[in-house]
Amino acid sequence: MIVYRIAESWQMELTQVEEALVKTPFLECGATQERSVGWVPPRGDDNGLLAESVGGQWILRLMTEAKVLPGSVLARRVKEKAARIEQETGRKPGKKESKELKEEAKLDLLPMAFTKQGSTWVWIDPQNHLLVLDTGSQGKADEVVTLLVDALPGLAVALLDTQTSPQAAMAHWLKEQEPPVGFSIDRECELKSADEAKAVVRYARHPLDIDEVREHIEQGKMPTKLAMSWDDRVSFVLTESLQIKKVTFLDTVFEGQKQDDGGFDTDVAIATGELSKLIPDLVEALGGEGRTELGGGTTTATPRPDPAKQRSPVNNSPAVVTTGDGAEEEDEEDPPF
Repeated sequence: MIVYRIAESWQMELTQVEEALVKTPFLECGATQERSVGWVPPRGDDNGLLAESVGGQWILRLMTEAKVLPGSVLARRVKEKAARIEQETGRKPGKKESKELKEEAKLDLLPMAFTKQGSTWVWIDPQNHLLVLDTGSQGKADEVVTLLVDALPGLAVALLDTQTSPQAAMAHWLKEQEPPVGFSIDRECELKSADEAKAVVRYARHPLDIDEVREHIEQGKMPTKLAMSWDDRVSFVLTESLQIKKVTFLDTVFEGQKQDDGGFDTDVAIATGELSKLIPDLVEALGGEGRTELGGGTTTATPRPDPAKQRSPVNNSPAVVTTGDGAEEEDEEDPPF
């Protein structure tokens, strides 16, 4: 999940949000259309509302569809067209003509291409001025935010910021084995170094209260991911960029519920009810909210000195050093909230 702060000056009724979203509903790709983006009913009903409210929490769902056109197939079609021109005219297509042939080949192939659909859940907490997206991709989040800002007049958002960086806080919690009040450290983390070696150490299903972890931190490896639990109700993985991944609701959340309890309203009520308490507690554990500048107004907080707040540069393709039982290299996709 990626969390944003909404400007307190933004005020809209749910009916106004609905009226805005119906202007850009999702439509499947046309024959020669590469990609389509639009809003769909969160409940899955064909004619349902695009903006649903459960317990005062607003839920939206953005759908995307893209044509899957392998590069090798496109290149082969372009090569065939170029060979035909050379055979008929005795000359090879130039750079400009080759570019035109590529576009022509793409139009030929798109009607036959398979399509791939995906969706992003959007949660707006109007009372606490939060926007939560169920994606771990900043690029996808940027697209959703852009569409929302374009659709909803006056909407201004900024990524949630904290006084202490998650990376500095996670390093302290691991080194001192002192998680913040209400939280516990679980059995998964990732540490990365910023030196030339670009080494990565990952632990999975492994205790972290060991000297080895502290030694890695003292040697300059900084945590980029850490599995935690909150109030024995929610487990999750916190990242250095303040993303919340792998959210799982623990058994205590479901105590007192019948096995057949479920459905859209129940799922939304449970998820938003727990996360709306977890997020403020996590922000408090990170020293409180930092300065967030928003269009039409500024929410400020005086930062306290934090020399460790500067995040270390991270290489996207580091050498991997495994350590301990259960070290792993692959990340799992985080589920929607």
